[in-house]
Amino acid sequence: MGALSIAIAGAGPAGLSAALLLHRDGHRVTLFEQFEAPRPIGSGLILQPTGLAVLEELGLSERILALGSRLDRLFGRVLPSGRIVLDVRYRTLRGARHGLGVHRAALFNVLFDAVAAAGISVETSRRISGVDRATDGRPILVGDRGWKAGPFDLVIDALGVRSPLWPLFGGRERRDLRYGALWASVPWPGGGFNRHALEQRYRNASTMIGVLPIGRRRAGQGEEAAFFWSFRVDDYEAWRRAGLDAWKTQVRGLWPETAPLLDAIRNADDMTPARYGHHMLARPYAEKLVAIGDAFHAASPQLGQGANMAMLDARALQLALRSTGDVQQALRTYAAKRRRQMIYYQALSRGFTPFYQSDSRVLPPLRDYLIAPATRLPLARWLVVASVAGLVLVG
Repeated sequence: MGALSIAIAGAGPAGLSAALLLHRDGHRVTLFEQFEAPRPIGSGLILQPTGLAVLEELGLSERILALGSRLDRLFGRVLPSGRIVLDVRYRTLRGARHGLGVHRAALFNVLFDAVAAAGISVETSRRISGVDRATDGRPILVGDRGWKAGPFDLVIDALGVRSPLWPLFGGRERRDLRYGALWASVPWPGGGFNRHALEQRYRNASTMIGVLPIGRRRAGQGEEAAFFWSFRVDDYEAWRRAGLDAWKTQVRGLWPETAPLLDAIRNADDMTPARYGHHMLARPYAEKLVAIGDAFHAASPQLGQGANMAMLDARALQLALRSTGDVQQALRTYAAKRRRQMIYYQALSRGFTPFYQSDSRVLPPLRDYLIAPATRLPLARWLVVASVAGLVLVG
């Protein structure tokens, strides 16, 4: 395909990865970001082998590996017994597979620094509200203050889970899940925690606590951990009214080793609330318009796939555009290539999440005494690890 004029709306992992990949193929790329200065949102995440492979394709793997914390294991214990009911070990897979705990800022910095080094145009303070059309049908970006940009040969929607462009793809109403999480980035506590493992604690399905090593935001800075607490979204204001000390007492009672992390949390605003939802577009493209990342599909973070799937989308779109000289055919190819894997992970996330984040009293015993033992069987253990690594149906 000849060089296209491409607008990418959103400078998260999806948009930044797409900008780099498509720029390297010779396309004229412009990134549009609503903030005055592009910045990451959130605390920690896990880069799975799939996401790491895209970063390797971009020549950025060494930079992110130097910042993140290698993960060999993800495990969780049920309270009060301490019995392990989740145990994912990457060594189950062939090859030197592993995850990487990273701060979102580290991933953003690596990708954005590469965008700047490549000379890709970035327009800030551009809040997008819709798409207009030129007389020849090409899309024009429209902002909430009346500005317009374009027309473009292709517009890529990487605006995330609440993208205002969703209706243009025939998207239905999106519904948030009842449970979300409170996140904080705190100094790495050292003793008592494994810097190569995500650790979680569960009480029934209504309480989940996690500690994820996420390395450094930039070279030379201190190591950090992402601390998270599962909560019902409609209980957030009650949590704030009860006060931080009451909550810390509750957490220490469940998991005493978290005391050093809790000491680093000084006020309620240090804990950032996050809401989650499940949705996927049946058709993530329209005329010269395509959705990637959370704008295309979103799920709870239980499987740690968000950023990884976003980068896989960007790579799949790049390959689709290489495969044909027709933009619409390329978008159809992209959608077909990503659909099978996304259906699998959407179904897995929908089924998996209630066992760890819900009000159910029935599901936790099933998790602890039926599902957990079953996942220790060889084939089931491999499937669980391969699913968490993002490798199922990746082709």
